[in-house]
Amino acid sequence: MIPGLARTLLRIALIGAAVFLAIAGGLILSQRPGQPFVGGGLTFPERGGPIAAPAPQSYTARDGVELIYRLFPGPDGAPLVVLIHGSGAHGLYYAGLAEALSEHATVLLPDLRGHGASRAKAPDVTHIGQLEEDIADLARAHLEPGQTFVLAGHSSGGGLAIRYAGGAQTPRPDGAMLLSPFLKYDAPVMRENSGGWARPLTRRIIGLSMLNAVGIRALNGLTAIEFNVPERLRGEMTDAYSYRLNASYAPRSDYLKDISVLPPFLLVSGDADEAFRADRFQATMAPANPGGSYHLIPGVSHLGVIGAAITSRLMGEYLDHLD
Repeated sequence: MIPGLARTLLRIALIGAAVFLAIAGGLILSQRPGQPFVGGGLTFPERGGPIAAPAPQSYTARDGVELIYRLFPGPDGAPLVVLIHGSGAHGLYYAGLAEALSEHATVLLPDLRGHGASRAKAPDVTHIGQLEEDIADLARAHLEPGQTFVLAGHSSGGGLAIRYAGGAQTPRPDGAMLLSPFLKYDAPVMRENSGGWARPLTRRIIGLSMLNAVGIRALNGLTAIEFNVPERLRGEMTDAYSYRLNASYAPRSDYLKDISVLPPFLLVSGDADEAFRADRFQATMAPANPGGSYHLIPGVSHLGVIGAAITSRLMGEYLDHLD
């Protein structure tokens, strides 16, 4: 190649790279976390007192970190269920549901890395995909030979169950139970900002996505989304996620591909869901995977679906008939 032409092409490439980085950096710097929320978010039920649940236990994830979970023993030979909590929450919020499901399965109720009692030990993931690894490590520590393995999750926990099914982690799930699952920010089921619950720093996310596309991950610990946590719950809920934690807690960009490999699944949602347009789940997901059973509960909100009696009944029936 002619030396002058080579220098010109190199100069063009360097200018292009500099422009790319400048655009990504500008997007990242254009949004800052910590602004006050305006308007309401999700309706959080009042608690009458301490939540009754088994004592917390710990397991060792593959990176050596001890993470917290609770065990709800089920009948001999019953399926093993890992029940994944929603964004900002922790396992205790789902203790009543886990107790009801323990009539049909052994239930593991983790505080995901960065949440609840696990937050003090690991306040953030270290890389995208680590939540799936943690779930696999927990399940593998308890799964008996030949035992049926079921993933269950609410909201972002349902999205994480879908992500797990679409990935390569083992053990592989034999079934899935999804309660108003998060699919993607632009999926047809979404309401704006999840009904006021979430505030994604969209320009920052775009900038970080650009950097990740070229292998630059050094800034993935920056805050990418904030949650409208009620004041009374601020001490116990996680109110913001890094880019890497947020990306780990949802299906991949091609969410329909993740949905397409779900095992036979149950989906339960309420028609008063403030975060999602729950009546659109079936139309959105069924073309990608015909193996789902959908139930829309009248008068039930996004968080109300967790404690609705019909939810535990439907999940119990699903477990009892799962091959």
